[in-house]
Amino acid sequence: MARSSYKVTTRTGASQIAALVAAVLLVAAIALPTFASRSLIQDMFFILTMLTLAQFWNLLAGYGGLVSVGQQAFVGFGAYMLFGGAILWGVDPVAGLLLAGVAALVLAVPTAFFAFRLHGAYFAIGTWVVAEVVRLSVAQWKAVGGGTGTSLPRDARDLMWGVQWIESAFEVRSSEARDILTYWLALALTVATIGGVYWFLRTKRGLALAALRDNVEAARSVGVDSERMKWIVFLVAAFGTGIAGALIFLQNGRISPDSAFSVIDWTAFVIFIVVIGGIGTIEGPIVGVLVFFALQTLLADYGSWYLMILGALGIAVMLFSPGGLWGIISDRTGLRLFPIQRRLERRDGLQQKEVEEERP
Repeated sequence: MARSSYKVTTRTGASQIAALVAAVLLVAAIALPTFASRSLIQDMFFILTMLTLAQFWNLLAGYGGLVSVGQQAFVGFGAYMLFGGAILWGVDPVAGLLLAGVAALVLAVPTAFFAFRLHGAYFAIGTWVVAEVVRLSVAQWKAVGGGTGTSLPRDARDLMWGVQWIESAFEVRSSEARDILTYWLALALTVATIGGVYWFLRTKRGLALAALRDNVEAARSVGVDSERMKWIVFLVAAFGTGIAGALIFLQNGRISPDSAFSVIDWTAFVIFIVVIGGIGTIEGPIVGVLVFFALQTLLADYGSWYLMILGALGIAVMLFSPGGLWGIISDRTGLRLFPIQRRLERRDGLQQKEVEEERP
């Protein structure tokens, strides 16, 4: 049988260069605690955890078409399960991160049964209602502080896996060692999230998800199981969001229902990051979180004007560039750092022919 002169590929020259740059940046990020200040480590932790939350929301809304405004339910519930595991059952907080993800996954099952019976704006409102019900329920949990919240026991924080080793290796106090440990955990979670989402979108299920986003009826007509795909995406996003939420409050050391289930902090800001960067792309949340952090740093002292400027900027982007800032860059340069579209490429590399179009 003659060998085909074409092959299917997703790689581009830009993506290969981006992979090398990403590897260098990852090595530098791992080594950052050896020379960076504590404040920079804390800033990087914030950027990484918000980026993780944004990637999972983007997977839901940008690729799955499930516009949820109730992701704070999984942030808060995951965080409370970490605190409950440490306070009531003596679970090491690092191991408690996995417990938090599993708890959020379990919560996502009844949430999905309810929310998937709703569509469009009703789905969005339904997820928010579920989040409020979970917040009110957790506020009755007296063992972890009830409505006023509680702090993670000092022993649990100082003796959690890795802290003592970091103290001796870097010759720092326990509080700084905790910041370094949580930063490394956030870095690992972010890399796993971006890598996992990119891998998933390049699989057959990723193609099915994109088809559902573009046209549900057309996707069903070619055999795509829409219900199964929605379940997969919703549960995966809940699991990752629960871990990220637990990690955020592990670093804070204190939790309360109002902070853990804040719709502004864990949903509104996340939506802003995705929209401003570019929904439906992996690169978009990366750009968006950098813009968000810069605006927060510059405008945080302006009180309510800070939120008004964020809102005005978000509206402007949605009106004049629905593809976000990355959409502008990509349209003008053709640059794609995480390409998922398939192309037929001649094996001699002389010609390329696109066989599938990626949604902008």
